[in-house]
Amino acid sequence: MAVVQNIWWLLVLIGVMILVHELGHYWAARFFDVRVETFSFGFGPRIFGFRKGETDFRFSAILFGGYVKMAGEQPGDESVADPRGFLAKPRWQRLAIAFAGPLMNIVLAIALLTGLFMFKYPKPVESDLSATIGHVLPDSAAAKAGIRDGDRIVKIGDLENPTWQDILVAEASNAKRPIQVVIERDGRRIDCTVTPVLLEKLGIGFAGWAEQAEIQVGEVSPGMPAEKAGLRRGDLLLSANGEPIRSQFKLREVVGACGGKPVEIEFIRDGLRQRVTVQPEKASIDGPERWMIGVGPEQRVVFSRLPFVEALAESVHHNTRGATLIYQVLRGIVERRLSAKTLDGPIRIAQLSGDAARQGAYSFIMLMAAVSLNLAILNLLPIPVLDGGVILMLLVEMVMRRDLSLPIKEAVFKLGFVFLLGIMVFVIYNDIVKVLPPG
Repeated sequence: MAVVQNIWWLLVLIGVMILVHELGHYWAARFFDVRVETFSFGFGPRIFGFRKGETDFRFSAILFGGYVKMAGEQPGDESVADPRGFLAKPRWQRLAIAFAGPLMNIVLAIALLTGLFMFKYPKPVESDLSATIGHVLPDSAAAKAGIRDGDRIVKIGDLENPTWQDILVAEASNAKRPIQVVIERDGRRIDCTVTPVLLEKLGIGFAGWAEQAEIQVGEVSPGMPAEKAGLRRGDLLLSANGEPIRSQFKLREVVGACGGKPVEIEFIRDGLRQRVTVQPEKASIDGPERWMIGVGPEQRVVFSRLPFVEALAESVHHNTRGATLIYQVLRGIVERRLSAKTLDGPIRIAQLSGDAARQGAYSFIMLMAAVSLNLAILNLLPIPVLDGGVILMLLVEMVMRRDLSLPIKEAVFKLGFVFLLGIMVFVIYNDIVKVLPPG
């Protein structure tokens, strides 16, 4: 049942992305009086549709994608001499038409988060505090650099007074590459060098530190010791076996080191401080067996509503930060500092879509905005077949002040198609590896 739901929500997600993207191309083409022959949702044979004016609006057999076919779009088209054909228009107009699709995806991402933040804006309880470290994992890159719980990061790389989001971006995009970090401890500034390790399964850097924050129970696994002991979603965790819980890693570390002995957990529910004793049991989730109680801790977040202007500003800031992270990850892959395993394909996106939909509208809209932004940026990569490849060739022709020859364009297109096909095969294989159990 979950698989069917995942596929359904994937179709909803990519359906919106495709529609918005292709509408960008369609509206730009119509604005410049280019004749649009086909607006297709999907590829392959036509299933059904309708004709409006000179355009055939259709649903095609393969729903993963879509296209807008314009008259005279390819040099060999019969309508290449049509004055309303794509190639008959000035290059700057063709460039605007190619850019309009990704632009619409960027606009969608900003619009989705703006609307969402006007009703439900997430603000971590301790977000106004400095980037203080709540926990350092033993033997991690941060621990080896001499960083401790309670240290405050005042500089990372060239960035002074970073937010924790800035720190996460630097950490994720600098696997196996030293980062200069300045921490503040007991009023003293200390220089450190942290070299994040590469998380092989995710393909990103990991330093082994976590933000100091209030931690609550985010998920309780049915039938596991935490549920039997009475812990509930939303309980604010204070300590485990007397050790303060100020990060999502701490509880797992305490439980893992208990050796099977009962763990006493102190928490707050409905304003009342309570204690409960939980008996861990051994289980395996995405790895070898370890002691577990069946709790998914998460950072406590409070929600508020933002006025339109503030919501728009926060949406632009959020998307700018997301675009920066995407750029850093792609750059890391090209420089071979990060693994291409960070790339997700349709299977993984379907899984994320289903999970987000089951969590509620807020999670699904957040995912939709993120996917829309990713789609825009990936489409702008200078790869033939993609919009970015078309834009690049148009820019080259504008500099040369003449068209590239037809054999060159055909060769570039074929190379781009083969490259893109190879990427698709890789990400699908990568998705399969991620969802298969280890071992």
